[in-house]
Amino acid sequence: MEKTEKYLQIENVSMVFDTKRGRFKALQDINLTINRGEFVSVIGHSGCGKSTVLNLIAGLLAPADGVMLCAGREIAGPGPERAVVFQNHSLLPWLTCFDNVYLAVERVFADKESKAKLSERTRAALALVGLTHAELKYPGEISGGMKQRVGIARALAMEPKVLLLDEPFGALDALTRANLQDELMKIVTATQSTVVMVTHDVDEAVLLSDRIVMMTNGPAATIGEILEVNLPRPRERLKLAENRHYNKLRSEVLTFLYERHAHKLAA
Repeated sequence: MEKTEKYLQIENVSMVFDTKRGRFKALQDINLTINRGEFVSVIGHSGCGKSTVLNLIAGLLAPADGVMLCAGREIAGPGPERAVVFQNHSLLPWLTCFDNVYLAVERVFADKESKAKLSERTRAALALVGLTHAELKYPGEISGGMKQRVGIARALAMEPKVLLLDEPFGALDALTRANLQDELMKIVTATQSTVVMVTHDVDEAVLLSDRIVMMTNGPAATIGEILEVNLPRPRERLKLAENRHYNKLRSEVLTFLYERHAHKLAA
């Protein structure tokens, strides 16, 4: 699929929070266009407003200034065309994996489809993340990686046009994280979703993304640079480890983060 159709547009967006110490300007002059089917990662040091950008796209926050558009329509709040997967999977512990996903499916499609069709959608989403065998298990009976896959299945079951990922693998061990990154690449290829992912992980950003948005430090953080990740797909992590261009891209992100915009710790 050609990734040339503009789908998400962020124009001159700023974000201000009222705090006990007064008004805090988190973001300033954010301008970004994301095309349909594109995978974009947002990276930067803690406090640079990465998650704030994601929450603005999700409609969980309203910008202080500027315009946010999705498919040509202003983002005025949450909508089923934009699904969020957080670092904390947020599963309901008293529901099975199936029921956690079904709850989201029912909310979006109950007025349009039969219960049999809703169940079919739920099972298809669980199959997509490889959890058919665990659909009747409760969250307390499965691993952290499996819980996060249920969270991804729940988001995908709503058939969103945009998948928003807020450090979805940040709490997982390195091996589980790598396995889920590989699965995510396959899922995104299959669904052709537009993806925006917040991450701290440079290797994750380069492996998964079409572009990497690098944020300056806050307050009043903005987009410092945008890096095109012109590596062919499908991508295999073992082959990329020895790929010169992959390592050049990785070095460019590290240079931005640790030289041009090094995080200054408070004394």
